[in-house]
Amino acid sequence: MTASSPLILAVPSKGRLQENVHAFFARAGMPLTQARGARDYRGALAGVDNVEVAYLSASEIAAALASGTAHLGVTGEDLVRENILDADARVALLEKLGFGYANVVVAVPQAWIDVRTMDDLDDVATHFHGRTGRRIRVATKYVNLTRGFFARYGIVDYRIVESAGATEGTPAAGTAELIVDITTTGTTLAANGLKVVDDGIILKSEANLVASLTAPWSTEARAAARSMFDRLGAEKRARTKREVRTRFASCDASLVDEAVARFRCVAPFGGPTSSGMLTLHCPPDTLHDLATFLRARGAGMVTVAPIEYVFASDNPLFATLEERLGG
Repeated sequence: MTASSPLILAVPSKGRLQENVHAFFARAGMPLTQARGARDYRGALAGVDNVEVAYLSASEIAAALASGTAHLGVTGEDLVRENILDADARVALLEKLGFGYANVVVAVPQAWIDVRTMDDLDDVATHFHGRTGRRIRVATKYVNLTRGFFARYGIVDYRIVESAGATEGTPAAGTAELIVDITTTGTTLAANGLKVVDDGIILKSEANLVASLTAPWSTEARAAARSMFDRLGAEKRARTKREVRTRFASCDASLVDEAVARFRCVAPFGGPTSSGMLTLHCPPDTLHDLATFLRARGAGMVTVAPIEYVFASDNPLFATLEERLGG
């Protein structure tokens, strides 16, 4: 890539995760567009110049971020930790996005009533090896996460059976004794006669906005990231606040200070105007109490409205990226 190459944003090419990613960027006024329709594996980010969207599989996104062929990507932390060696040195997990939740877990047959902890599993693995001369088999797609987690518990009497299909079915099929897999509700595990070990949650994962630290971050790419992150930050601030407006015949700074302190508000434009108008940004859970407080102190009417965007002077996501890039 040359210095003038676009910023490459890698997003999922299908499924619920793709739908969530489209909604995430659309809420911030940056819908993802595909010129030739849903089968087009290249797209753009509306409203932000010099961004090319690459539609990839979840594992391909992690690989592209590791190699630096994508600057930014949206993918699960589980895939980052599994597929990128020394992940924290090669990528930066900038922000959790609030969707794509799943846990990577150790699950054993429900019939193993005496196995509740990883220490119990260690005992079973040791006994199994001594009795049969074979190591207990763990079916998984998460080879690196499994090895690291088992090592932390000192479990060595096992071998990994890499799973290419439905991992949860391998114990019933007789191809493994237990599994390490991803789960959201646990219902599929239970339907296959499996249970999660009490301390067997390897990773609580969700979709993350991830930056590559090995990509060629040109001036143009950084400018595109700054613009994108500014909009994402504005939407996030707006999502957590409501605009409260009222008018006082007489209002001093102490009333505003009390409202800010008691109801976690922000007075974005300072105290009341000369006409007595006051604007506050307030979290939804304190709205009723704030309205009661303001009316008790002389406000004739209090209106509440949603906020679409709140642009501020700071850009936390971009500041985090610049810090990780060293400048």
